[in-house]
Amino acid sequence: MLPPEIPERPFTWAQAERAGMSRRTLDDLVRNHKVRRVLQGVYVRADLADDQEVRVQAAALALRPFVVVCDRTAAWIHGVETFRYRELDVPPPLETYALRGRCRTTRKQCAGGTRDLSDEDIMAIGGVLVTTPLRTALDLGCKLSRHEAIAALDWFMRVHGITREELDAQLPRYFRRRGVVQLRELIPLADPRAESTGESWTRLEIRDAGLPAPQPQYWVVHEGRELFRLDLAYPHARVAVEYDGQEFHTSSEEQREHDRARRQWLRDHGWTVIVVDKDSFTFEALAAWLGELRVALRLAA
Repeated sequence: MLPPEIPERPFTWAQAERAGMSRRTLDDLVRNHKVRRVLQGVYVRADLADDQEVRVQAAALALRPFVVVCDRTAAWIHGVETFRYRELDVPPPLETYALRGRCRTTRKQCAGGTRDLSDEDIMAIGGVLVTTPLRTALDLGCKLSRHEAIAALDWFMRVHGITREELDAQLPRYFRRRGVVQLRELIPLADPRAESTGESWTRLEIRDAGLPAPQPQYWVVHEGRELFRLDLAYPHARVAVEYDGQEFHTSSEEQREHDRARRQWLRDHGWTVIVVDKDSFTFEALAAWLGELRVALRLAA
């Protein structure tokens, strides 16, 4: 059972101390996964949903007035995950910008500077100023690496309904900005049908290799029934590229057996199945599976 002094909303250590909690008690609660640290110096009960309301309440505890949450922290509030897997153990600092004419934040849990933002770039969520989904997507398309940027663009398109036309229309504002060349290149490749970061990375590598674009989320139909949905597929060539994302969650043995049976069925019915995972993006691994894909497409031509 949780101590009664734990608030029903995000809280700081100072608030917990004022409520009568000792530091040792809080550390024990975090260690026993009864409380989680969502941002540097900000905590929340583990049984509270990790939704936008909780995220905004947590961010508000670490912000000062006239600061706008931006970049990856804004994406986090908007429900778009852009933090690297290895970053999930340690809450990253808030990424914020002060409005032009205001002093930049110096709080240690915030990383920030100043940036020109128009009124249309900013929205208020629960009293917290945040860059809009469109502005956040554009900024991340410039700032992140190519793999992470395409994943962010895909995710914003899927979750927030942003279109390529809306992204294109904002490009003149980014003229000569660092990263705009990458943004301009990635917008035509972004696709809201991608359902995971790994799928986005895989699709980008296929395009970078000069291979035809696969069809995301393709349903295999057999005897009039939809049987399986493939991450990426070349239906006419009967080639499937599946991203195995088990490193990001614990799959049951039942789920793993289902995946094996599904892929064997595909092979038995004339499909070539290429499985990609988090270790498939090194130079050697890319050469191997992209070479396999190139051969499969050539043989099917």
